[in-house]
Amino acid sequence: MKSTTLSSKGQVVIPREIRELRGWKPGTVLVIDEQGDGILLRAMPSFPPTTVDDLLGCVPYAGRARSLQEMEAGVAEGARRSR
Repeated sequence: MKSTTLSSKGQVVIPREIRELRGWKPGTVLVIDEQGDGILLRAMPSFPPTTVDDLLGCVPYAGRARSLQEMEAGVAEGARRSR
């Protein structure tokens, strides 16, 4: 059994061999779950990298492709209308 000590700032050091076994590097976000008389630490699940192409299927559009100039003009028009 491993042990550690709670610091005056409420910090706990997780032993190196456990961090290495889990692949936890500095900056890893941990989720804390209360479990009866203890806690469970889990690494926050990371989302796989996403590209614009991955998301385009979420936005149906049946019209022709627009140029960058047309899109910028549309944004400018929307901004003018909202003022």
